[in-house]
Amino acid sequence: MDRTLHDSASADGGATPPSAPARRRPSLLTRALATLAVPVVPLYATALSYLVYHPPRRPHHRTPEQFGLPSQELSVPLDGRPAGKGRSLHVWLCPGSADRVVVIGHGIGLSKSASLAQARFLHEAGYTVALFDHRNHGRSATDRAFWGLSARHTDDVAAVVGHLRGEAGYADARFAVFGFSFSTFPSLYLLRRPDCGVDAIVCDSGPALELPPLFRNFIMVKGVPVPAPLRTEPSLGLLSRVFGSVGTAMLQAQWPPPAEGAYLRTPVLMLAGDSDSVIPLEGVRSLAALYPKAEVRVLPDTEHLQGMKTAPDEYASAVLDFLKRALG
Repeated sequence: MDRTLHDSASADGGATPPSAPARRRPSLLTRALATLAVPVVPLYATALSYLVYHPPRRPHHRTPEQFGLPSQELSVPLDGRPAGKGRSLHVWLCPGSADRVVVIGHGIGLSKSASLAQARFLHEAGYTVALFDHRNHGRSATDRAFWGLSARHTDDVAAVVGHLRGEAGYADARFAVFGFSFSTFPSLYLLRRPDCGVDAIVCDSGPALELPPLFRNFIMVKGVPVPAPLRTEPSLGLLSRVFGSVGTAMLQAQWPPPAEGAYLRTPVLMLAGDSDSVIPLEGVRSLAALYPKAEVRVLPDTEHLQGMKTAPDEYASAVLDFLKRALG
């Protein structure tokens, strides 16, 4: 999960999460409306679930050039069809080393422009960096599907890695995938595929062991548009349960992935803020404990996706040290 689907991006390309609302007793009118709204809550929760995976698009608010990054635009085909003949993902490729590549995603409601600060320090360290927009985001393809969304978003990551290996001259490179909040889930899920072609995973603000509680957290930080009566009991409890149930079911995924195969040998770094109110630290730690090569780096006094703001030097150092150990 990520920031609100309708607020603005911060100046450094990251996301500024909304503050948790002050807790105060709802008015009598709000409580009355919350009771009257109960019959429509399941329908509203289902609509919210769809909105999370199909958010309003926002344009790129920064470019690689503004971060001093050399780049070229790529169109990576989906569905096995040639470029220009079907759906595709939009990619900024920032060439560096031919033998070390990092593929970078983004959070829900954002685009690859939100990850340019991370791309900059990686490129300065010599890595080739490929930033991409997930489907339904940025300049990538539209996909209105309601079910099987885990496989679809994992397909996005796999498509970029596969294209770079097969079509862009990086066949022999060692690859890392860098996910953010929502994109940490498909980034880690990629290891279920025997031909994933990935040697390391970096995750910022996620993933977590359990999925349904994250949907309630998203409501509480006003990450989705929910009117005040529906954020009041008895509507709130029902909304949280249905939102969590439907939102999780739409993924159609086995979560957490079983600790077998690539999960036993692939290094994973999870960056987690100790103040994260969307994907709390304890959930990240519980998931990491399942995998022998996973490690958690805790960022103090850090909210969701705010590591590059609160501790930029520690953040960059942790990622670069991990990648040096993982990729050489």
